[in-house]
Amino acid sequence: MFQSCLICTDFTDGLYRFIECVPNLAESGLKKIVFFHSVPLWEEGEVPRVDDEKIEQAQQRFQKALDHVPSGVDVQIEVLSGKPLDTIPRVLKKHPVDVIMTGTPIRSLLQEKFFGSTSAGLAKVTSQPLNIIRPELITTYTLEELNLRCRHFWRYLLIPYNNSQTARYLIEEIKKYAQNRPENSLKQCMLISIIDDSGRKSVLAKQRVDEAKASLKSVKEELEALDLEVNTLVKVGDPLQEITAAALDFDISAIAIATDYRNSLLQWTARSFANDVMRTSWFPVLLFSPKK
Repeated sequence: MFQSCLICTDFTDGLYRFIECVPNLAESGLKKIVFFHSVPLWEEGEVPRVDDEKIEQAQQRFQKALDHVPSGVDVQIEVLSGKPLDTIPRVLKKHPVDVIMTGTPIRSLLQEKFFGSTSAGLAKVTSQPLNIIRPELITTYTLEELNLRCRHFWRYLLIPYNNSQTARYLIEEIKKYAQNRPENSLKQCMLISIIDDSGRKSVLAKQRVDEAKASLKSVKEELEALDLEVNTLVKVGDPLQEITAAALDFDISAIAIATDYRNSLLQWTARSFANDVMRTSWFPVLLFSPKK
């Protein structure tokens, strides 16, 4: 699906392990891979300064990524000093990649409010989609399991769809990346619409199910025109629970969602379905946010 990526790691989130998986990342279709680490400024003394020693240490830790680079694949190492939300946009100007990989731990809404999130911040200041991976998950993989995961990052996407403006944006973005996707990349999509019937009469719920089926049929035809295998599913129940169940039942590679951070009133701490998925799902999340 993507041909270039920026892998951001703080060396505690598990993404650092990808330096041993470059050939398998390439098998997913990636032709350019940039490994990045942001070193905090040296805070001792009155004036913060660049910590040259830690920058050198980080660069040395990344060197293994250059050991077995397949022909035709470009691997770069970038280490800058400063806060990630300041340094990552600088790296993106030098390396305008298709997707950004970050590691975000599972957190509650209250934890997110008080401790913040680099991934949430990136979604607000960058135009590239984010591939959010749980450190709790990736650190438990054996190297063999991790290599297999790398080959199938975006093989089968679960796409929640409710016919909203944001949902349409998500479909258009997926179509854009699917048009020129690498051969060993995106193969299948599962379109899912969930009817939350809490407090509604069963007759009204049935009408909404019929409307959702008709809407998914139209979107399915759009995606199938790009030579994708597309399945559809309409469920009645709790959206978050149904999304998780579908991801398990259909062997999903990642959940694709979109949220709009252009409106200053839509903060990460605001309760929304997309934010709930990002905070709580064990599955990798592919997040799209409208261009800034």
